[in-house]
Amino acid sequence: MYKFTLPFLFLFLITYGQESNKDTTIIIKSYSERWELDKTEEKGTFRLISYKPIYLTFGRISSNPNKQPKSENPDYSATEKLPYNNTEAKFQLSFKTKVAQDLFWGKGDIWLAYTQKAHWQIYNTKISRAFRELNYEPELIFKYPMRFNFMGGQFKSIGFTLNHQSNGKNLPLSRSWNRIIFHTGFEINNWIITVNPWIRLADDEDENPDITKYIGNGELNVAYTYNNHQFYTLITHPFSTFKGGSIQLNYIFPIKGHLRGHMQLFEGYGETMIDYNHKQTTLGIGISFTDW
Repeated sequence: MYKFTLPFLFLFLITYGQESNKDTTIIIKSYSERWELDKTEEKGTFRLISYKPIYLTFGRISSNPNKQPKSENPDYSATEKLPYNNTEAKFQLSFKTKVAQDLFWGKGDIWLAYTQKAHWQIYNTKISRAFRELNYEPELIFKYPMRFNFMGGQFKSIGFTLNHQSNGKNLPLSRSWNRIIFHTGFEINNWIITVNPWIRLADDEDENPDITKYIGNGELNVAYTYNNHQFYTLITHPFSTFKGGSIQLNYIFPIKGHLRGHMQLFEGYGETMIDYNHKQTTLGIGISFTDW
């Protein structure tokens, strides 16, 4: 019973809390506004704002739960199966702040960002509703605005990111990697497209060998907005082979006031660090607080 009443109780409390809120306008920012690329959009430094989507899915169902995580490095492979359910909750928090602006000919900006993703076995009493996986992702981001018109749209920025991602666990379930991620943003009408190829940095003790073979060497992010509805897709691919990679489809829709629903479908490798070489299909539904 707990499994089904918790999501609806939470949804009711949020909806009820919006009854007295007269302003129900949902503001969806452009790519330029999100990164303050124009002088008129600059808000200064050290203001904490959202970065990647912030959401909560009450129920995420997996076709193939990773009950015995493996690694090509035998020291980082579980020796026995873990009693995980195929249903869990998932949430993501993500924030950024600008720490320097108007660098390099008065245009470049440096940002600090942090994203945390949690997979919570909240319906699993056998393991005391423990968190299955927590991923920590700090980033140092350099953005430089550009204005290059192309096929009716415009390339808005170029830059690079120093990225660390890990799950903070001990042997044999520890996973981590470091990357330099290059990025460019393109906007046309209601579409925002970002291309993010990356280079993995060498690690003295590799916890997840061949991670790029499974997760990929880059990410394509495509977002489309129609009225108060938003669709966005994340695609990763190794480029060197047809195997590996992933696709994540998201649909965000209005429910009441500022409250928005969130549906998410994932297929492929690397939904979390512990699942970097584990393929599965997952479906989740919940609520969205901020999007791209």
